[in-house]
Amino acid sequence: MDNRPKYLPADERRAVTVESVIALAGSKNPSEITTAAIAKHMRVTQGALFRHFTNKEAIWQAVMEWIAERLLTRIDRSVQGVESPLAALEAMFMSHIEFVAEHPGVPRMMFGELQRAESTAAKRMVQTLIQRYGERLHRLIEKGKSSGELSLALDNEAAATLFIGTIQGLIMQSLLDGDLERIRRDAPRVFAIYRRGIESRP
Repeated sequence: MDNRPKYLPADERRAVTVESVIALAGSKNPSEITTAAIAKHMRVTQGALFRHFTNKEAIWQAVMEWIAERLLTRIDRSVQGVESPLAALEAMFMSHIEFVAEHPGVPRMMFGELQRAESTAAKRMVQTLIQRYGERLHRLIEKGKSSGELSLALDNEAAATLFIGTIQGLIMQSLLDGDLERIRRDAPRVFAIYRRGIESRP
């Protein structure tokens, strides 16, 4: 039962709305999440909801901003103090996996936005997130080449694409199976294969 007070400050109400959407997306198709469903989940009226958001698109944009901020903060924190670029890539990979396992609604929301034909603020936010994520990967890959841990012949763009694509593949398999614990089980073995493909050979 939700024991939060009915009347919350605006910033907190917005945060609770975002958390509610992500929670709903964990068990429902995001395209089927209506403002009525969000309000019901929060135990408020739709009118109360729209006092903090102009429309549904504004809610979706806030959700994507939350995802981008939390995910990038999580992966940045995971590599702090890690000197080895390969170890940092692994820490980043596992941190992302753990984030998804904790918030199963996140990939559903992101995949849903990327499938939309039209350009929306939320879709642009996802695209920006992927770009910023890629920049972090490129820096680590270059550092790995400089340190001798990664092959000098490694294609940076392909390695970054494969890193993100591998995580997306794990997510899709888990969603298809309806077993999010699978992503935690499979991630170490899958990263080990990725690692063997990018590390330098003696």
